[in-house]
Amino acid sequence: MSWSGVYPAVTTQFHSDESLDLEATQRLVVQQLDDGVDGIIALGTCGENASLAADEKIAVLAALREAIGGRAPLLSGVAETTTTGAMRFAKAAEHAGVDGFMALPGLTYSSQPHETVQHFKAIAGATGLPLMIYNNPIAYHVDITVELLAELAAVPNIVSVKEASEDARRITDLINRVGDRFIIFAGVDDFVLEALMLGAVGWVSGLTSAFPREAVAMYRLARAGRWEEARAIYRWFMPLLHLDSIPTLVQCIKLTSALVGRGTEVTRAPRLPLIGAARAHVVRTVEAAVANRPVLPRV
Repeated sequence: MSWSGVYPAVTTQFHSDESLDLEATQRLVVQQLDDGVDGIIALGTCGENASLAADEKIAVLAALREAIGGRAPLLSGVAETTTTGAMRFAKAAEHAGVDGFMALPGLTYSSQPHETVQHFKAIAGATGLPLMIYNNPIAYHVDITVELLAELAAVPNIVSVKEASEDARRITDLINRVGDRFIIFAGVDDFVLEALMLGAVGWVSGLTSAFPREAVAMYRLARAGRWEEARAIYRWFMPLLHLDSIPTLVQCIKLTSALVGRGTEVTRAPRLPLIGAARAHVVRTVEAAVANRPVLPRV
């Protein structure tokens, strides 16, 4: 296990009729790898996991496995409404050739602590592949606390935590509790530099889909201890990164990506294209970012 670096949570591309566009999804992932990202996470929130049928999810994973060709790890989101469904999907995704998983709590139900632990243990037990736990209590209303993670540390193939609680103290508390037992990934775009400073070694990112070179440069500068240079990129990036932490993040990220020539903004209903002030805000933000795009230092 050596996961680290920038892992975009890539978008799933659709035709105008909302059918899967696997070739476009493949092209975007290859482009991301060419721009220097370290791994790929498919079927996360940005990949519209919950909007895909079971066979479509496997088709996306198989297509991306083919496109990546072993150049980088491919992780799949596990976002199901039941534990049994999550176990079934993990087995099918392993057969499709993924290298690991980013697992969410069971959707639509705010599980109790003991139920949350059992859910993740069951998914881990259904596969021999490594598992990243995605902690986002704001979005999913289940808090995977330091105490629960300490309990899950006994499961060998639960190896990583995507920390998206927006509480900076969580990273330090987790390291103080279990040392380097878990690989910690920053899970919120507009909190990444703080997370890296506190001990995260990776970043699961949404806006990297639109601006991968800047994301990779900022990450590498931070890991090299070149904080002033990393901060300069972060301050330029921040208006865009804020788009990752609002309810319409998928539409925002897809629109941002489309505006810079990386895919389309088509989402599956009930998500609809941004309109009015919300759309104008994203367009203005992207235009300002492109007009002031930083010259990236050599890292």
